Amino acid sequence: MTPPRGVTTHMTFVQRLHEIRKGFERPFWVANISEIFERLSYYGAFASLANYLHETLNFPTEQVGNLTGLFGGMVWFLAIFGGALADRLGFRRSLGLAYLILTFAYFSLGSIGAPWLAPVRNAVPLGALVGFVLLLPALGISLVKPCVVGTTAHASKENVRSIGYSIYYTMVNIGGAAGPYVASWAHRHLGVENVFRVAALSVFAMFFAVLFFFKEPRRSGDAPSPSIAQAVRNFLTVLSNPKFMLFLLIFTGYWIVFWQQYISLPGYLHGYIDPHADVELILVTDGLAVICLTLLVNYLTRKIPAFHAVILGTVVTSLSWLILAARPTISAAVVSILVLALGEIIQSPRYYEYISRLAPPGQQGTYMGFAFLPIGIGSLLGGWFGGHLMHHFGEVAHHPELAWRIICGVGLATALLLWIYDRILKPGRHT
Repeated sequence: MTPPRGVTTHMTFVQRLHEIRKGFERPFWVANISEIFERLSYYGAFASLANYLHETLNFPTEQVGNLTGLFGGMVWFLAIFGGALADRLGFRRSLGLAYLILTFAYFSLGSIGAPWLAPVRNAVPLGALVGFVLLLPALGISLVKPCVVGTTAHASKENVRSIGYSIYYTMVNIGGAAGPYVASWAHRHLGVENVFRVAALSVFAMFFAVLFFFKEPRRSGDAPSPSIAQAVRNFLTVLSNPKFMLFLLIFTGYWIVFWQQYISLPGYLHGYIDPHADVELILVTDGLAVICLTLLVNYLTRKIPAFHAVILGTVVTSLSWLILAARPTISAAVVSILVLALGEIIQSPRYYEYISRLAPPGQQGTYMGFAFLPIGIGSLLGGWFGGHLMHHFGEVAHHPELAWRIICGVGLATALLLWIYDRILKPGRHT
């Protein structure tokens, strides 16, 4: 006799829960929970950084853009080589070292203006000192990423591994949304310098979590990870594909537009809308939208070809800034970030899908590793670009809203170039 449908579903659900409970070793949970706090620290620091540099350390607008872009960009460059270093050191030692580096970096960033650092400030140009400190988080994060992803692969059984990656991305998004919220609380109650010290405390706690609870996952029988020399050779392999490099270069325009929420928006809100605006709380919008709307948006756009989804997401993200340009209010800023997040949700998974299909056979891993380059280049260029725009249109021309229209124009030009690229070169017609 066939059991009732409800009973079968119930048993399947219970069995699946059992598989999940038994399918992951302890290092999986330690690494992925630590990822929440690493992302919390990073996005909390990022949310407060621009106004901290401008209002507390008195950097001019253009230099604020450059330094903020440096903080957001170098992570993605060093990550190319972080995997090779993590493989040599082992995941446990790499994670421990990474969290110590991050602790020192965030604490030092929050202490730039402290009296005890006066001798260093007097001996070194302030811009060079801050630039050096801002590079340190990138070094730490470039070790964390491959360790957490690698642990997810090695500490989960085959039947639940796909769920393991879903859990990893969920942890990333939770940390990304929580970071600006924690930064808002710390800024209001403890002062902006202590936003970075709270970030330092968060990752310092993860050092002890790794020290006491993380055990090196078994890696026997696996193919060896690429060495740093191999990573360099992989980089040259990607450079030898001009179509792919052109695509990455064009798509950098998307990230120039996207990163302005951290580079230009904080100073714009405080300088031209409300000097007491809770910037960090406003920046929670992006991460929260990604958590709440990803499944729905991906379902609604599932039939759109991958490359067309990338173009659509670019257009949506670009148009988001016109809302703020037309109505310079706090509520308009929130709506702008919400629309920006919708564009991010539309394009992001389809972007990686497109690259995975564009890569030559046997080189998918190499190509996926370099798919992050536009994010880093976009932050570096976006910092310089946003800083100059806000200085010229805000402080010189006294029409700061025009900066958002030009930023939108960069995004729309990116979408147009992507369309031309697809029509002329047709590298991904099969997607």
